[in-house]
Amino acid sequence: MHKSSNSPKQSGLSKKEEEMLAEQKHFSMCQAVIRGNISRYEKEYEERHAQVQKLFRAMNSGDVELYNQLMTVSSLEKQAADSLRKNRAALERPYFGRIDYLDKNLEKNQIVYIGKNGVFQNKTDVLIADWRAPISTVYYENELGEGEYQLPDETKILIRLDLKRTYDVNDGILSGYYDSDIASNDELLVKYLSRSKDAVLGEIIATIQKEQNAIIRESPFANLIVQGVAGSGKTTVAMHRISYLLYNYKERFTSNEFCIIGGSDLLLNYITSGLPELDVPDIKHMRMDQLFVRLCEKEWTKKCRITEPDETASLRCTQEFMKNLEYFLLQKKRQLVDCSALKDKSLGVILSESSNLTLVRENPRFSVRRLLTALDDRVKTRIKFLMSGCDKDTVQRKLGEYSGYYRKQLPKTSSLACYQEFLEGYEGGEALSNHLQSCARREYDLYDLAAISLIHYRIFQKGPNEEFGLMFIDEAQDFGISVYYALKQLLPDAYFTIMGDVSQNINYETGINDWYELTKLFLTGSKDKFLLLQKSYRNTIEISQYAGKILEKASFGRYKITPVIRHGIPVQEESFWSEPEMADRTLSLLSSLPQKGYTTAAVICWEERDVNRVQELLKQYPKSAPCRLMMLPVRMVKGLEFDVVILWNLHPKQAMKRPDTAKLLYVAATRALHELYVMEC
Repeated sequence: MHKSSNSPKQSGLSKKEEEMLAEQKHFSMCQAVIRGNISRYEKEYEERHAQVQKLFRAMNSGDVELYNQLMTVSSLEKQAADSLRKNRAALERPYFGRIDYLDKNLEKNQIVYIGKNGVFQNKTDVLIADWRAPISTVYYENELGEGEYQLPDETKILIRLDLKRTYDVNDGILSGYYDSDIASNDELLVKYLSRSKDAVLGEIIATIQKEQNAIIRESPFANLIVQGVAGSGKTTVAMHRISYLLYNYKERFTSNEFCIIGGSDLLLNYITSGLPELDVPDIKHMRMDQLFVRLCEKEWTKKCRITEPDETASLRCTQEFMKNLEYFLLQKKRQLVDCSALKDKSLGVILSESSNLTLVRENPRFSVRRLLTALDDRVKTRIKFLMSGCDKDTVQRKLGEYSGYYRKQLPKTSSLACYQEFLEGYEGGEALSNHLQSCARREYDLYDLAAISLIHYRIFQKGPNEEFGLMFIDEAQDFGISVYYALKQLLPDAYFTIMGDVSQNINYETGINDWYELTKLFLTGSKDKFLLLQKSYRNTIEISQYAGKILEKASFGRYKITPVIRHGIPVQEESFWSEPEMADRTLSLLSSLPQKGYTTAAVICWEERDVNRVQELLKQYPKSAPCRLMMLPVRMVKGLEFDVVILWNLHPKQAMKRPDTAKLLYVAATRALHELYVMEC
């Protein structure tokens, strides 16, 4: 932490000018320290790298005793590389904020500068605090005056906040600052949000809001469900929460335990592309259906294929369906796990009925396979105990007689076959006749996979799944409740951060239109929470108002948008005689966007076939153009955002008449940061 020193008074300067000079001097000093760090870490990295190469060559020559030394030096090389990367990243903009406060525990005044990357002046002295450090939460959450902040161990530190300052830095030059008692929070935000999408991404850490920060810093030992309106920063909050938890709980969690779940590869690529900037290593990320394939383990073979949900998915996505499956599996368990006493003619009772029942009762998470294995282990132990006075050969013969006695009861079948059996006997199963044929061809959708994974977990799983500790689910409303029921059973020790917006459910018949069932399922602990993000930072007032009308027309606007006060041009609704005429207008519009500083644009259509047609119409648009263009069906744009969006023949008046298409229209309209064009012919 940096302590202030009194600057000599500059004659003829106002107090504000004097303070600005002092700030510029401090800024230059920090940059000088960072340059020195870069030089030192470059040298250290080169030395460590050379040592690693030398040790590696020696090991390849047969000197295997150098392995431990190689591992140690490799670790030091990585540390030097990480420190070098952080200091290089900090050079242009060392910090974005400052807090002055009285630490009441220490009775000491402190000045702390806060940056995207923590910077050390030497091995121990912090020059710039990392935004993830506990003290940094004061910058994001506290008002001037009496307050507190909390350490990861929940210890509270009492403080008095005297100054909260935000810096304006451009191209490595400090050009100004704003104090929280002068400029409002929204004023500062508008300055950042008015920039292009690429520029905004670089400023996110400086503009994290109080309600977002609270979610980011929630305990990892809790399940969170976050309802956030479009543009409220749900995905951003999830990314920063991962970074925060890895930084503050590195002794408890490794990056291997984290997993991000999304509905599409496009969304996952968008999320993970931003993680390296947040000092997050490559962590697991997969679509929801891929997660269940992984949880099925080796039962999923190359002959199996993932398909899109059909019309029967609305039947299979419910908790009722899963409860019926649970009853089916309970009957299977009772058939397969024989709890009656095991008796031997010469030894008498090997295992009593009461001990067998106790084993089953005390291990509710054990699959049938694990229970049968545990019973076999008990048989072995009991035989050795009962025959403790017998010779070794006699004991071995008796052990051989009972080898695998219980495991032999496990049917030589699979979870896939069990699922087929369940569907064939399901009440009202005539509605599933076509779907049964798909399953017979080994074609399964997400809801089949959830059920098959549950069967595997209850019957065939060999051991507990310890791969996943912290799960982050984005666009959570797009998945039916049966998916979450399965996850809660399969990963009972994992903690979930579930982010979504029921107003953006693009799978109206199968997804979540209300959080009630999910909260009952996941929010069972004292630390578990349902949290709201109601403020939209993405869209201008004009775009937010247009989107708000869509919600009202569709009669599901339970969670209203509260936009940040940022004005732009009105939403442009334009009609044309033909699609070629629309294409000409679109090309003209796209060519004008770089002059406004915009770097991203999207044309959003209803279906993939519409996208193919638009791609042909707009093929003249150069791929190397300064404004990058994407053409996407509405179902693929979840979680994405663009400077400018063109809605292509979505016909809003018709779409708003039905809740399912209205939600899709709402999703499409809220992708626009600055300008929205509604074109139709």
